[in-house]
Amino acid sequence: MRKLTGCLLLCLLIVLQTAAQQQWIRINQLGYLPGGTKVAVFGAKEMPFPKEFQLVDSVSGKVVFSAAAGKDFGVYGPFQHTARLDFSKFNKPGVYQLKAANARSPYFRIDADVYAGAADFCLRYMRQQRSWFNPYLRDSCHTHDGYTMYGPMPDSTHIDVAGGWHDATDYLQYVTTSANATWHLLAAYRDYPQVFSDHYAANGLPGANGAPDILDEARWGLDWLLKMHPADNIMFNQIADDRDHKGLRLPKEDPFYGKGFERPVYFCTGQPQGLGKYKNKSTGVASTAGKFASAFALGAQLIEERDPTYAALLKKRSQSAYAMGLRQPGVCQTASVVSPYIYAEDNWSDDMELAAAAIYEGDKSIKYVDAALQYASMEEITPWLGKDTANHYQWYPFINIGHYELAKSLTGVLRDKITGYYREGIDRVWYKAKENAFYRAIPFIWCSNNLTVAFAIQCRWYRQLTGDASFSQLEQANVDWIFGCNPWGTGMVYGLPAHGDTPEDPHAAFSAIGHFPVDGALVDGPVYTAIYKNLIGIRLSKPDAYADFQSDLAVYHDDVGDYSTNEPTMDGTASLVYLLAAMADGQRVSLEKSAGAIIRGDTTRKRLAIVFTGDTFADGATSIRKTLQKTATPASFFLTGNFYRQYPAVIQQLKKDGHYLGPHSDKHLLYCDWKNRDSLLVTKETFRADLDAVYRQMQQAGISKSAAHYFLPPYEWYNDTISAWTGEAGLQLINFTPGTRSNADYTYPPEKNYIGSPKILSSILEYESNHPTGLNGFVLLLHIGTDPRRTDKFYHQLPALIATLKERGYRFERVDSLLEK
Repeated sequence: MRKLTGCLLLCLLIVLQTAAQQQWIRINQLGYLPGGTKVAVFGAKEMPFPKEFQLVDSVSGKVVFSAAAGKDFGVYGPFQHTARLDFSKFNKPGVYQLKAANARSPYFRIDADVYAGAADFCLRYMRQQRSWFNPYLRDSCHTHDGYTMYGPMPDSTHIDVAGGWHDATDYLQYVTTSANATWHLLAAYRDYPQVFSDHYAANGLPGANGAPDILDEARWGLDWLLKMHPADNIMFNQIADDRDHKGLRLPKEDPFYGKGFERPVYFCTGQPQGLGKYKNKSTGVASTAGKFASAFALGAQLIEERDPTYAALLKKRSQSAYAMGLRQPGVCQTASVVSPYIYAEDNWSDDMELAAAAIYEGDKSIKYVDAALQYASMEEITPWLGKDTANHYQWYPFINIGHYELAKSLTGVLRDKITGYYREGIDRVWYKAKENAFYRAIPFIWCSNNLTVAFAIQCRWYRQLTGDASFSQLEQANVDWIFGCNPWGTGMVYGLPAHGDTPEDPHAAFSAIGHFPVDGALVDGPVYTAIYKNLIGIRLSKPDAYADFQSDLAVYHDDVGDYSTNEPTMDGTASLVYLLAAMADGQRVSLEKSAGAIIRGDTTRKRLAIVFTGDTFADGATSIRKTLQKTATPASFFLTGNFYRQYPAVIQQLKKDGHYLGPHSDKHLLYCDWKNRDSLLVTKETFRADLDAVYRQMQQAGISKSAAHYFLPPYEWYNDTISAWTGEAGLQLINFTPGTRSNADYTYPPEKNYIGSPKILSSILEYESNHPTGLNGFVLLLHIGTDPRRTDKFYHQLPALIATLKERGYRFERVDSLLEK
């Protein structure tokens, strides 16, 4: 009997073990930000669907959070049942594990630093991809590039174009991908400079040189692009072709092209090209010219202080490249010789839109804005968004970057129009993504990971430009996918995180031949099973570690033999550098608070927000609006229900101009005693009723609660209880940053607290000069109108204030952008 019982127990253990193997929980292996979206995905092949899940502390072993598992999304890939496990409400830092039914997730962290250093880590792969001098090998390669083809000079004319980055595991070099990569690196430095360190010299060898490594890497790209566009009417598109594909090898001098170690350099003719059986379908040069121009224009702006002579050359070349694009609109595709595989780019207006917007930032000529708007109308929505498939690199660089750069320079209706393009594209993806637990609607074509990263960036830019967080979960789902929240449970970046399941056997010569790590490399990612089965020359080198998770939908192999899913790409990695910098910057920001209200943004960046409050007076509305329009300055207005009712025309004008419109209570109630701040003068019911009333008034003006979730209290006076009540209403309380006398612009003589406008202006500028962080992150509060007894209206000083602060390097933003974490 005892033996039988033991046998039964053994059988039961076997059954339970088998059952456990039929269920999995997929997580973001890097971890989760305390204040961010935190979702894992449960997947099961056979077992019953769980009703709830638990979050378990790794130290104590105790359940610290539990919630319903949500609905069963049903089949996805290898899984018959799937669910989203949302624990966003839990924000305590620590190490945790998720449990649902019989599944257990890997351990993961919740902390503010989970993305710290990730962008710098991915720069390792960019340095490893360098051509000419390769710092990883401490040796040179492809030093003889190259000889010209199709150019106005005789074919086989030697030209010095050595440098740049190898495109992937092969050693071809394309302006298409290199210029896009260069732009992303430059933009990452521009938008998130504090994220990056200085551990390497300009040549890529270890040793600080006084410049952040991201800028060194971007300049390596710029140097090569200048060689590829050496004169006003001379522009080349690529080095080498698919004769390169002679098998895996470390970079060296390649004798494959009939002229010793020289490789062919293809001139941009705007006509179909191909030296063998296959011809591309080029129709112009604008797709390449626009990419040149945008990279050069942004580089000129960022490098001018460090190297004005170099910046002047970049600016000149941005203009000449742009001019070539104007003369020869159309696409400039890459060329092949022995195979049909090329970058078959079909769009070009997005590249010219970005070029015009980038040149405008340094030139400020309105003609570039007009041109960018025209180009924007030619491709409102990137065509692959919402589609199930596309050709290889058909719509490149995967999202319309020009919309973001252009929208930043616009206000009002025009800004709304451009951001509306972004929203429509996201909506198309969301329409399909919301039907599965992974929120996945990126087509599984070659380089699906590149599309995933690009789409996450578009979601982020849309949120930043509009303050609309409707797609936050979709945005984060695409980030999570890259780091393991996918059917295979694997990260898609070599070595990131170090403790995670990430590629170990990529289709990369450095790892396969040299046995070197390809740290930071983003691999291509899953492809449709139908595509995989029809590719040429794929042969797995070992048993498939992810065999249990392959499906009729898509496959991914961590195998050197699969060039379709496991080959790293340089341009995809550069885009990921930007995304990771954004994620790291968001976590790094420490927002200053007082009694639960945010009172200051990031103090490490020269950004601030001008905030206007108003209740009964609106005498400054016209003057303020004209100043903001003339100086292209975004601002924020927190107004009472009284104001919304009394001045509807002003509201619509401010809304049209693209400013942030938020609540300042309905009846301008005083919440707590002036002398005893802890003494409340309103009940919770009164507070909520008044708050609901102002939002009803805002709704009538076309302002939704979701687009106005920051609340600035009346009289700028509140306590912890008011802050808590605000949070319960789903809002975030904010207040002005103390230190200047800007908020005294409402005072009037002969009151004792009266302060004249010159003194107010001086207090602002003196604070900026005398404090180490200046006005960084400031919420600078003014009033849209004041009592008639104040005759020296401070809003007449607004032009001087804005001009002075812009001269000192400050950038004005809406509060939703300034205070976003």
